Amino acid sequence: MRLRYQFRLYPTPGQQQALARAFGCARTVYNDALRARREAHAAGLAYLSEGDLSKQVITEAKKTTERAWLGEVSAVVLQQALADLNTAYRNFFASVSGKRNGRRVAAPRFRSRKDRRQAIRFTRNARFTVTAGGKLRLPKIGDVRVRWSRPLPSEPSSVTVIRDAAGRYFASFVVETADEPLPEVAAEVGIDLGLTHFAVTSDGRKITGPKFLRRAERRLRKAQQALSRKQKGSANRRKAVAKVARMHARVADARRDHHHKLSTQLIRDNQAVYVEDLAVNGLARTRLAKSVHDAAWSQFVAMLEYKAERYGRTFARVDRWFPSSKLCGACGSLAESMPLNVRTWACVCGAVHDRDVNAANNILAAGRADRLNACGGTVSPPA
Repeated sequence: MRLRYQFRLYPTPGQQQALARAFGCARTVYNDALRARREAHAAGLAYLSEGDLSKQVITEAKKTTERAWLGEVSAVVLQQALADLNTAYRNFFASVSGKRNGRRVAAPRFRSRKDRRQAIRFTRNARFTVTAGGKLRLPKIGDVRVRWSRPLPSEPSSVTVIRDAAGRYFASFVVETADEPLPEVAAEVGIDLGLTHFAVTSDGRKITGPKFLRRAERRLRKAQQALSRKQKGSANRRKAVAKVARMHARVADARRDHHHKLSTQLIRDNQAVYVEDLAVNGLARTRLAKSVHDAAWSQFVAMLEYKAERYGRTFARVDRWFPSSKLCGACGSLAESMPLNVRTWACVCGAVHDRDVNAANNILAAGRADRLNACGGTVSPPA
């Protein structure tokens, strides 16, 4: 399977200027191509093909005085900017025609030079290499120092150089990785995700939610207030913007690190992992929106899914309409209602349930039932 390996870059001041030039050229080509297609559509002309577009906004544009500086960067960077636009159009057309699942995709928009995140991509045609000294050699930029946290499993097919909102530089490599099945274990687990506890497993383990954003909220509020007092366009405002961005980056990094460690532990210790398919987009529009975004359930579940595939584990999502909290795990009866403030409840059969542990057990049972059905088992296995 294909994975991304991301490493921190430390370019020199001269290399930072070269990267800023490449970011600007890629953005200009993208915007010129988008403008050309919009003008052709408004004039009733045919849809510009990729070849015609490349000739117009790159090859011919380099010959003009207004765009002669496009020749200062690698041509692969400009071609990849066009490839990004073509991908955006294909996704938009597929979404409009109903061929693409998920949320509706909007039409491509112009890229702004004020965007705090900038990125360019080099493919193998650009002949980027990792030198013997461990530096990343990029065409027309030079040898950039890399902080390697682990070796690459294979030769990368492309590298994306990213400058994030906090001003940090990263190299994101796309590599082919072989599956690494772990030794089989007998344990299986159902996971109930929530806000009171980040995750509750079917074996009774309750994992407290770190709430990284809530913990940093006071410092973030002060930094944002200081930013609001700065004069627009001033150097002090730019410094304040960078400070707020760095604080948000620390929160995101801590959250991602927590999700990686927890997902790796669950995949290593269990042969099968079952989670509930939560409607995160709907929950993010409620009064709990900040807490829902702080928990980042979708990121955590995505990590579980790709790690299960890589390490030979079973992963499945249980239908979001499955009444995991209201269903008695002992007799199978269904409670009429279950408000959020009810954390412990007693069934008519006499069983007393912890709400979250019972939900995790029901998710485990439902996941096992779906797995047996897919393998030819009974449609309604006994409780």
